[in-house]
Amino acid sequence: MKVCIFGAASDKIDTVYTDRVEALAKRLGERGHSLVFGAGAKGIMGAAARGFYAAGANITGVIPKFFREEQIEAIFENCTELIYTETMNQRKNKMEELADVFIIAPGGIGTFEELFEVLTLKQLGRHKKPIVFYNINGYYDSLMKLMCHATDEGFIRHNCTILYTCTQDDEELIDYIENPAPLNYTVKDMKRGW
Repeated sequence: MKVCIFGAASDKIDTVYTDRVEALAKRLGERGHSLVFGAGAKGIMGAAARGFYAAGANITGVIPKFFREEQIEAIFENCTELIYTETMNQRKNKMEELADVFIIAPGGIGTFEELFEVLTLKQLGRHKKPIVFYNINGYYDSLMKLMCHATDEGFIRHNCTILYTCTQDDEELIDYIENPAPLNYTVKDMKRGW
C-alpha cells in the first residue's frame, strides 16, 4: 500500500513529533508499505522518509521544480523516485493520485490545506481512501473540537465523521489503514446528512 504522509517541513519543531513519525514510518515500511510524500528532508517529512528508508521501503517524493531552483527546502536525497511538478497544486494532485491512504501528521498551513482537500474529495465521493489524523501529543485536539463545533452549528453534517479517524495510538492507526471499514455512501447521502 502506498501511504501518503502529510506533515510539517520545519526542523524547528519538538522532536517528540519527528521521533514518533519516524518510528511509525519504519514500522509501516517493515510491513511492506511504501511512502508518498512531499520530498522534504526536514521536519515531519524528513522523519517519514528516514523511517521508510531504514525499512528498505520504496519512497516517492513529489515536489515543485521551483523548490529546487529557488532552494526553498532541502530535498530528501534517498527517494526511490522523485517527481517534479510545475505547481503546488500539481504536487498535491500527484500525491493524491498515487496514494492508497492518507496520514495527516502534525503540520502547518500546507498540511492543513492538503488535509482539507483530501477530506473534501472524500466527502464528494472522488475517493474512498482511509484518512487518519495522527494526533501526536494531542496536536489535533483543537481541530477536532472545531470540527465538532462546526457540526453542532450545522456547517458540517454529522455523517462526515465516517470519513476519517483521529488517533495518537500507532496500533489503532495501523489497523485503521490496513483494515478499512467499507464505506457505502453516495454524495447525496453525505449532503442529506444524519
